[in-house]
Amino acid sequence: MKAIAVTQYGNPDVLTYTEMEIPKIKQDQVLIKVEKASVNFADVKARIGQGGTGLFPFIPGLDAAGVVVEIGSEITNFNIGDRVTAFPSEGSYGEYAAADENLTFAVPEEVELDIAAASLTVSFLSYKLLADIGGIQNGETVLVHSAAGGVGTTAVQMAKILGAGLVIGTVGSEMKVPAALEAGSDHVIVYEQNDFIEKVAEITGGKGADIILDSLAGSITQKSFRCLADYGRLIQFGNSSGEPGIIKSNDLHKSCRSALGYSLGTTRKKRPESLRETAQKVMQFLKEKKLNIRIGHRFPLEEAAEAHKLIESRMSTGKILLDIR
Repeated sequence: MKAIAVTQYGNPDVLTYTEMEIPKIKQDQVLIKVEKASVNFADVKARIGQGGTGLFPFIPGLDAAGVVVEIGSEITNFNIGDRVTAFPSEGSYGEYAAADENLTFAVPEEVELDIAAASLTVSFLSYKLLADIGGIQNGETVLVHSAAGGVGTTAVQMAKILGAGLVIGTVGSEMKVPAALEAGSDHVIVYEQNDFIEKVAEITGGKGADIILDSLAGSITQKSFRCLADYGRLIQFGNSSGEPGIIKSNDLHKSCRSALGYSLGTTRKKRPESLRETAQKVMQFLKEKKLNIRIGHRFPLEEAAEAHKLIESRMSTGKILLDIR
């Protein structure tokens, strides 16, 4: 099969379009003929060796959508020909991918496979952050950092779907404001032009945000805590700034504020069963058109390096998709 292989850690040019063997499935796996795969920042981290095993070659990619072409002997929920989306066991940047049954999810006929592929990581993550970890309540104010990206545009929508009364987005540049507004942000703050602490205080009448989604870490984490409401929840789920964020214990108890962490990657490995209900909710939102995944850029599989350059440039908006079929 045609696939993208990483044979050494490095810049996007180490992504090689080549011929590789079709994965052999285990008894509890399905083989998927991949049609679409999305590009996530985690793919960049894998390519440069953050958290890597040092075993080469490997196929990058977290999620994919396509059609089941083979099933293991222990499979009970899927048949050959089923349309599915999945978190493959050994990468998604290839014409075929093997996935565990408990990390494979049926795609309703009303949902296109490109939307299913583009939505899997960002929609599952957004739902878990807001519904399960943040425990969002009707009418609460939600602040979403990086609100123009794949996770951000999805999280803004998800917050509204789950009952947020006000959603504030932050973006790095003026050019990203339209994407955050299109997703449903009530206010968008350009943090290279404004102090978002002051702006959040102004927008909320000094109360602050009830839930803050922080994938940046570094100084953004400290600043975010300063605009978190009493009883508010800061959810830290990434460190794209490359620096750790520091939270002081005396910022927690008196104001009844919480600092929470979440990793979809850890959940896939340790608690995959918790994603089954999430999948049902997300697929229903997609089916009913309540959730609209914005695909900002598309590349053929052989141009995966260009897709990585784009996501690293921080100039992309919405999801980046690889067309494999």
